Amino acid sequence: MSPTTGAATVSRVFVDTNVLVYLRDTRTPEKQARCAEWMSFLWESRAGRLSTQILQEYYVTVTGKLDPGMPAEEARDDVMALASWSPRAIDLDLVESAWEVQDRWGFSFWDSLIVAAARALVCTILLTEDLSHGQDLDGLRIVSPFAELPPG
Repeated sequence: MSPTTGAATVSRVFVDTNVLVYLRDTRTPEKQARCAEWMSFLWESRAGRLSTQILQEYYVTVTGKLDPGMPAEEARDDVMALASWSPRAIDLDLVESAWEVQDRWGFSFWDSLIVAAARALVCTILLTEDLSHGQDLDGLRIVSPFAELPPG
């Protein structure tokens, strides 16, 4: 059953690492603001989904690659909050699904793993800037947070 807000049905939205990182990256205020809009919508609608891969990538990026980096404790708090979205663990079944995605669409293995996780979680939207906005992957639509506003 999909989460709802009011009478409208809200699709499950798989969130890629870049959306979470932009939320914490003060060097790009326009992107930060747009990602904040999306994240507010996802928290309110309870439509957000992700995988353990996303949580790992997020933690490594905000603590080690952002300038200035985020304190580890603050990043850990974010990861624990996002864990309430019941992240999809990476297991052998998901790896095999990622290989199928990779073979079919030619994505990198890491992007294929994200697509496979989104599909396993029955998401209809993959929110990312890394793939082609508007592309349909058999019912999983790629949405760039910078090309489309959240619903509502």
